[in-house]
Amino acid sequence: MSPNTAPSSTGPGRVVAWRVAAGAAALTGYALLSHWLMVNAAGRPWAVAVLFGPLVVALAAAGWQRGQRWLLASCAAAVAVLAAVVWLGGVDDVNRMYVLQHAGIHLALAYGFGSTLRAGSVPLISGLAEALHLSLHHRFTPAMRDYTRRLTALWTGYFVAMVVLSMVIYWMAPWSWWSLFCNLLTPLSAALLFIGEHLLRYRRHPEFERVTLSSALAAYRQSDGLIDGLLDAHDAKATHVGSR
Repeated sequence: MSPNTAPSSTGPGRVVAWRVAAGAAALTGYALLSHWLMVNAAGRPWAVAVLFGPLVVALAAAGWQRGQRWLLASCAAAVAVLAAVVWLGGVDDVNRMYVLQHAGIHLALAYGFGSTLRAGSVPLISGLAEALHLSLHHRFTPAMRDYTRRLTALWTGYFVAMVVLSMVIYWMAPWSWWSLFCNLLTPLSAALLFIGEHLLRYRRHPEFERVTLSSALAAYRQSDGLIDGLLDAHDAKATHVGSR
């Protein structure tokens, strides 16, 4: 077999697998570091920067890649706030700030998902799934549309439940318990819900066309315009129906 015809040991699937593994390892390390800082150095000014800095950098990178100026401006404001907190020596009750940050993120996610369930709107996961399947030349059936609508509602409920559990644990348990819930159990529960739904989906709906992780990621990188087009088309249709 010539070198030109030999199979490559680093195909797209292997590259995607390595990226997913690296991302999972980075998130796990960040979660463990966050838990340790919240338990042992929650009141230190530099701990606030260490906890929130990586999140701001990640959001800024996403905003830069997508050309979202409002997100870049928000990140710049967040950097200014973090710098001020460190300069002034921290805040009086840093624990409460962490709880509010956790709740705010999940409430924003709940609103982002739940607001798309209104009449005339495209459920968030339905729009993503339809764009993905169309980009892979798959059918997107009414049954899939109904399933993804219910899945959007499920994730909305999950984010609200995380806020309720967070508040209950904060009020009734030691701070170390809440830190464990926030930094380890929250991402773990989201991963379990994602994986469990994926496995249950094809057990209950074997007629749905399967999508591999590598093809989903590849299609997602190319589907922004298609998703926007689908959402605009649905919004235009809803506006037309409402004006009749």
